[in-house]
Amino acid sequence: MSGTEALLRSLREELRDGGLRGCLLVRDLRTGEEVGLDPDVPLPSASLVKVPLALATAERVRRGELDGARRVEVAPGRITTPGPTGLSRFRHPARVAVDDLLYLSLCLSDSTAADALFDLTPPERVTDRLREWGLTGITVRHRVGELSDTPEERFDGGQAHLAHALAIGAGTGEAAGGRGHQLPQLDTTRASSGTARAWADLLQALWRPSAIPPEVAATVRELMRHNLNRQRLAPDFSSDATTWSSKTGTLLNLRHEIGVVEHGDGQAFAVAALTESFVPAGAQPGAEALMAHAARTLRDHLRQR
Repeated sequence: MSGTEALLRSLREELRDGGLRGCLLVRDLRTGEEVGLDPDVPLPSASLVKVPLALATAERVRRGELDGARRVEVAPGRITTPGPTGLSRFRHPARVAVDDLLYLSLCLSDSTAADALFDLTPPERVTDRLREWGLTGITVRHRVGELSDTPEERFDGGQAHLAHALAIGAGTGEAAGGRGHQLPQLDTTRASSGTARAWADLLQALWRPSAIPPEVAATVRELMRHNLNRQRLAPDFSSDATTWSSKTGTLLNLRHEIGVVEHGDGQAFAVAALTESFVPAGAQPGAEALMAHAARTLRDHLRQR
């Protein structure tokens, strides 16, 4: 068994022992070398879709189809779970510029702001834009608001574990290699979805010359650099000698993060970590630490080659 195979086997066992299935890919953006665990398994994207949404919106601004200063009337958010920020917690209508909706959507993961942008550029148009840029592994199928219509919102606060148990146990078609699910938000044939490899491809297209116009890519990179949700992978990738730019995605038992770590010596690595938990609990800081450990271990392995 090679050193890489032994490492992957060990990480898969660590994740399983911690109650996680991980689909991860780390790619050296300078050499193209990569290493991953099940990187071609599709999983629902959750809030990761806000990255392609931001790209499609910024491209429309570049083309003059949208004015970044245009103010959009936004209805107050519908608060159903603890934790939402920004417009999601507003109690009164607000008028917000398109450029500011981009900031709220990507940096604060504000779903109300994201859906205001989806009103301007529907999900199918976002997917079409990805295809135009040669990015084929990510599909955007619905607005972000649909992610807040799950059993978790219907149970009392102290019963979140029941919603997670349902999410874990209601999958269909796994034996046949499928990714179906009784909950539409977790069914990769109905939900927005992508693979770790596809998200790494998107990151590479953002950080390296690609079909994405340079000014559009720069806009999204800057927004990802100011992402405020930094509890997941950031502790293992942020330092005085690195810059970590990222986006998280969370839905029931899914915990994701994609990002790029740029080192002071010029090295840069795309990191895509998609995970699903088999532990019926909402708060799982240990799972987030474990996925970060796995991602950093893969990055360290590439750096040592």
